[in-house]
Amino acid sequence: MWDQRYGDDEYAYGTEPNDFLVEATHHLPKGNILCIGEGEGRNAVWLAQQGWQVTAVDSSSVGLEKAKKLAESRGVEIQTVHADLLDYPFEEAAWDGIVSIFCHLPPTLRKQVHRSAVNALRPGGVLLLEAYTPEQVQLGTGGPPTEVMMMNLETLHSELEGLNFIHALELERPVHEGQFHTGLGSVVQLVAVRPD
Repeated sequence: MWDQRYGDDEYAYGTEPNDFLVEATHHLPKGNILCIGEGEGRNAVWLAQQGWQVTAVDSSSVGLEKAKKLAESRGVEIQTVHADLLDYPFEEAAWDGIVSIFCHLPPTLRKQVHRSAVNALRPGGVLLLEAYTPEQVQLGTGGPPTEVMMMNLETLHSELEGLNFIHALELERPVHEGQFHTGLGSVVQLVAVRPD
């Protein structure tokens, strides 16, 4: 599905970074950032432009090739890893930050990825996440067509046990990211820190 979605020359979700990422970037420590489900690279490339060392993981080789092209066009480098998150080896205490922007997964896999992400953060490391809530299905302006792949604060508190939440909010906001995220969106936003 994702290779097909990313197959056009146009960037499916645009080339500009996610609004919440830009607003909350000051929470991320300098250093190595892992972007999961990063697709065509808009967020990873922007972070690299701000001085982070960024690794983008995605299951779509087509998306990652476009990410490399975007990075080159912006004069920065990112590392790309072609892997399904089911099999991706999250290394213990390896990352200063992990960024998850609209990375919607089936519940069992999402729980596994979130547990791995907690352990993969260094002490003081930060997880920055934005995702659609179940209410998004009624709005129909982007995201999966099924509620079980959405998240809310209750879900995240359960799945990210061990992190301290420093920003946690559910809200409706306009999301304009390419042709597939366009209009009023029901989102959950999170910034959480692994204790020292």
